[in-house]
Amino acid sequence: MIKLHEGGVYLINGTELIPEGEGLAAEARLGRKLDREEARKGTIAWSILSEHNRSGDMARLQIAFDAMASHDITFVGIIQTARASGMEKFPLPYVLTNCHNSLCAVGGTINEDDHVFGLSAAKKYGGIFVPPHIAVIHQYMREAMAGCGKMILGSDSHTRYGALGTMAVGEGGGELVKQLLKDTWDIAYPDVVNVYLTGAPQPGVGPQDIALAIIGAVYENGYVKNKVMEFTGPGIASMTTDYRNGVDVMTTETTCLSSIWKTDEDTRSFLALHGREGDYRQLDPGEVAYYDGCVEVDLSKIRPMIALPFHPSNTFTIEELKADPEEIFHAVEQNAREITSNPDIQFTLRDKIVDGRVQVQQGIIAGCAGGNFCNVADAAHILKNASCGSDVFNLSVYPSSQAVFVDLVKKGAITDLMTAGAVVKTAFCGPCFGAGDTPANNGLSIRHTTRNFPSREGSKPGDGQLSAVALMDARSIAATAANGGALTAATEMGEVFEGWETPSYDYDPTVYESRVYQGFDQARPEEDLIYGPNIKDWPEQEPLADNILLKVCARIMDPVTTTDELIPSGETSSYRSNPLGLAEFTLSRRDPEYVGRSKAVRAMEEARRAKAGETSEDLQEALAAVTAITPDVDPGAVEIGSVIYCVRPGDGSAREQAASCQRVLGGLANICEEYATKRYRSNVMNWGMMPFQMKGEPPFQTGDWIYVPDALKALDSAGQDIPAYVIPAGSGASEPKKISLYLSDMTETEKEIVRAGCLINFNRNRG
Repeated sequence: MIKLHEGGVYLINGTELIPEGEGLAAEARLGRKLDREEARKGTIAWSILSEHNRSGDMARLQIAFDAMASHDITFVGIIQTARASGMEKFPLPYVLTNCHNSLCAVGGTINEDDHVFGLSAAKKYGGIFVPPHIAVIHQYMREAMAGCGKMILGSDSHTRYGALGTMAVGEGGGELVKQLLKDTWDIAYPDVVNVYLTGAPQPGVGPQDIALAIIGAVYENGYVKNKVMEFTGPGIASMTTDYRNGVDVMTTETTCLSSIWKTDEDTRSFLALHGREGDYRQLDPGEVAYYDGCVEVDLSKIRPMIALPFHPSNTFTIEELKADPEEIFHAVEQNAREITSNPDIQFTLRDKIVDGRVQVQQGIIAGCAGGNFCNVADAAHILKNASCGSDVFNLSVYPSSQAVFVDLVKKGAITDLMTAGAVVKTAFCGPCFGAGDTPANNGLSIRHTTRNFPSREGSKPGDGQLSAVALMDARSIAATAANGGALTAATEMGEVFEGWETPSYDYDPTVYESRVYQGFDQARPEEDLIYGPNIKDWPEQEPLADNILLKVCARIMDPVTTTDELIPSGETSSYRSNPLGLAEFTLSRRDPEYVGRSKAVRAMEEARRAKAGETSEDLQEALAAVTAITPDVDPGAVEIGSVIYCVRPGDGSAREQAASCQRVLGGLANICEEYATKRYRSNVMNWGMMPFQMKGEPPFQTGDWIYVPDALKALDSAGQDIPAYVIPAGSGASEPKKISLYLSDMTETEKEIVRAGCLINFNRNRG
């Protein structure tokens, strides 16, 4: 089904894979010598990156993007940061969608206040504004902005338009600010992994099945981490572009950097349908292309998949789960106990096994992954003349845009869904991040959405609530709904697909023409920004000092710490425009004492700067140790801040607030074994925190101090040991323990940002 190559491969004429170790045979057939470095230039990724690179050095890329996109829980902070940094207008097309806090359901007026702010910013700076319920961010970008050979940057981790020939990247807000200031996205040239597709999906197998199979094969071993996934092979032609989009958007869950697909006439047809045939360009690998790895996928062997809690990589075929639900569910229950560490939570899945069948309580088809036309149309066909039943199981369907919704209505799909008992709702990302359709406590929800991290669906383990999400394809969700919630693979309903062909999508742009504000290149600087009471400026941050003293305010030893755990999604998203208000929720579902600890450290630093207030005994002992370690350092000049340790932080969302909330609470650093994603590490640096790493289990506990002398000099010592000292809390006369930290490569700009204390300071300093 899926094969991972151990080394690099050559792709010859787009059709023949040759492992690097068999290069001599390939040279004999080609009649010339293979040059690996030259063959790297044969990838589609190379061609697009080279066109957008401004550095003149392909080893060190400086990328200028063609367009950007943000939604209503990221664009306020980005615009506020860019404005504070001196931005006067948007220099490239910047789309502001309103698909996350669309319901305006929490916090009084503050959600709609953000929307009003966004429209006023689009007018003032020249942006594109998509009102609530019109489209989810990625569907709008597919339909109106993506094109072959382009690059798009988004402040959402699922910014992926590779199936349309666009290399798209999801990053934290700081990276979008850099583009608004006409700076570049700086990165070392990434490895490129070929995803070679053969065969064709069986009837009933959908894009989520293919995506989950790939995620299950590559996530745990980091096979594509921070690399570009380049899709080639004859199997591409077996899928429509709309279907490919559903596979592509889920590549984020592999932790890859970006994705790109070979394009063809179906790509051209999709763009032409959307009035943009001029954005079509055939993208193919060169005659010889070298890839740093290869994932071979036989689409014909993919079976309906399910990703059980609590990660998209926890994959099984539905057949495997139905054959042994007792043992598989037992393992998930054990995992839940480890994740929550809350004895009051009674989380069970084995009670969902009723008369030998797995019984589900809820189904959701939604967002950029599930709400595509082909997914909803196929689900409606399965449910035609069927019934979801009148028991506990319920099904909600969210088409990804009003344009998709209109065509589903015209083709009768909405009628088929609603008469079967499904509830059809407007374009909204809420089910993907915990702001809509939260299942009941101890419930099991099957969803064609993007993620199923702990509490991602909206439950609150800290309050004794925990429900579970399993990811599935829309077709198998519909098959399950047709059986009243009894878990069913779509392939079990083979007769439904006899003679069935998914209808083509007929796009009508009228919805967008009627409601979307098109202001690019039409900035009106005389317009005022309209602020609601919850929209606050970023608090001032101090530059990094020569020597720093860090209080360990959280030590999390989970294998992975997601951005949802660093700063929860769901109802907290309403406070994303209020830095200090949002910071109150930092780590609230993982370490509820973190905020209090960090605020206490921040108070110590504020007192030090003001030269006022009494110094606690704990701090006095730590500063005495500092003097003993570095007698020539004035302890009154040592900067005091907080630090968190996680083994592998940052899997998941691109949200910069996972880092900025730590910073506004006085954070000066993160320490980890490795960063789960580039985007989280970028967020740490853009908010002026040191991205430390260390090997082995940390020899410190929450409450201990870590002293890092010569912190500024350490920024220039990538890969080298950085001496630091653990000062145990309440140490008295005990000796500090020397440890070694290190920094991975940082660009010169990233170093300057950290020295300045944050990106805003850096931009102000350069005038």
